[in-house]
Amino acid sequence: MTTAPAGTTAPITPEYGDRVIAVETAGSEPIPDAERHGSPLQLLWTWASPNIEFATVYIGVISVLFFGLNFWQAAAALLLGTALGALTQGVLSLDGPRFGVPQMVIGRLSFGYRGNLLPAGVNALVAGVGWFAVNSVSAAFALNTLTGLRPLPSLLLVVAVEIVIGFIGHNFVHAFEKYAFPALAVVFLVAGVWTFDHADLGTSGGGGGIGGFLLAFSTAWGYAAGWNPYATDYSRYLPRTANRFRTALYPAVGLFLSVAVVSLIGAASATIAAPDSATPTAAFTGHLPSWLGDLVLLSIILGGISANALNVYSSAMSITSLGLRLPAWLGRGALVVLSGVAGTAAAWASLSDAGHAYEAFLLVIAYWIGPWLGVVLVERWLRTRTPDDEPARRLGDRAFSNWPGITALLVGVAVSVPLFSNQEKYVGWVPKHWASFGDITCLVGFAVSAALYALLRRAPRTG
Repeated sequence: MTTAPAGTTAPITPEYGDRVIAVETAGSEPIPDAERHGSPLQLLWTWASPNIEFATVYIGVISVLFFGLNFWQAAAALLLGTALGALTQGVLSLDGPRFGVPQMVIGRLSFGYRGNLLPAGVNALVAGVGWFAVNSVSAAFALNTLTGLRPLPSLLLVVAVEIVIGFIGHNFVHAFEKYAFPALAVVFLVAGVWTFDHADLGTSGGGGGIGGFLLAFSTAWGYAAGWNPYATDYSRYLPRTANRFRTALYPAVGLFLSVAVVSLIGAASATIAAPDSATPTAAFTGHLPSWLGDLVLLSIILGGISANALNVYSSAMSITSLGLRLPAWLGRGALVVLSGVAGTAAAWASLSDAGHAYEAFLLVIAYWIGPWLGVVLVERWLRTRTPDDEPARRLGDRAFSNWPGITALLVGVAVSVPLFSNQEKYVGWVPKHWASFGDITCLVGFAVSAALYALLRRAPRTG
């Protein structure tokens, strides 16, 4: 960064500013005021485009096919879960203009400098390996269905584009999402009208009961809230004077509308008898006319790339948030490439059984997001009601610790997962005895961690 000589008041010249075709050099350090730019409106499409894709379709599909709900039951669960995840996305985005740092850096206020290593490390893996693999696989299957190119070469082509976008950085990511948004929205809306016209939207069936409803709710909430650990990654360049209401509103609306509409299309499509097909994407487009099916496949590819541009970028941001003393060559761009390579390996391994792998992944991410979010939201609430004029200093203070935060996080996970998890390979004590509970692990984890942190926060703190 170019600075004025000591003792002068010459203005600072931005080196990155609002240039789109320029490789971003900033890591986890606060963005200087001279580099701040943009408006809250850009957060609308930045959070809408990544969710107009097949991964979002699939949370609607599994609500009907796997969780046994009819369309209207699935719709209620999907809308409720999505609304809660979108609401917290808006709230967390507010800290971007204030602190100018990635979301995982702000987590140091809740967990301390060293305690934050755990959630930041988990998010790096979830974003750069888990989500990157999920979206790359769906985009690769779409390319395979559209062109006949085999799945592995299709995968490699898709991930190459995703990594390049993330490597260039913040401004290019925002620009890509902006121009992808109208194309994705139009195609999916047309496909949605066609799908609803052929779907069975009756109230019959739906034998999943309250357990199926809770599973669908947890899946939708986990999907929407899964973006929460990225929130300020894309609002941290906004000026400190950015309108607070709009800074919260636009990401919440963009996230809610995109996930809600696309997941409902997925739920409707699951009521249509799908043709025998080798891939999930081909099954989803099987009832569409060929011209529209091809457009949807192209949009699935574009949507997967849109989502993974954010995933690989935020994975690198999470790694920089660890505060490790890395060699100079291992900057943000290099970390994007490393995250992308790791995610590609995971995607390759899941090509043969993508459907079941995705269902399990959606539930498991909520297992850690719930407790993490409980602590972060309580800390944010207490911070607004407790005089504290030095949170920015604490973000960079390696000696600062906050044992109540990491304790509450671990206890929330330790209580919720063994007792309430409802996975194919592990069923917790509660659903084993009362199957009607479905899977409320994320809710229990959130409640336990939030309540415990609120109590422990009153104890003497160090740092």
